[in-house]
Amino acid sequence: MRPHPFADAGIGMPGAPLRRPLREQVLLILWPSFLMAGVLEMLVFAVVDPSSLHWFGAEPIDWSRSAVYSVTFFIFWAAIATSGAITRLLEMPEP
Repeated sequence: MRPHPFADAGIGMPGAPLRRPLREQVLLILWPSFLMAGVLEMLVFAVVDPSSLHWFGAEPIDWSRSAVYSVTFFIFWAAIATSGAITRLLEMPEP
């Protein structure tokens, strides 16, 4: 019989923290941030027209609408994922 993947994590022991594999931890951060970046993108571009954007108020952005949507989605995703990762780091137990 194979040992359970979390067998060395001390699960079942009182007060023992749950340690997840790194892949699972990353997915737990990226998936919700992906969904929220999509929601934020819809909210922002329901109000803002991509063709009216300017670089720091100076010259207009000469990208296609698809490029503006894509770049802002990845910026939103990165910002929200960074927030989730920092939260995860702060809630980790001390060694």
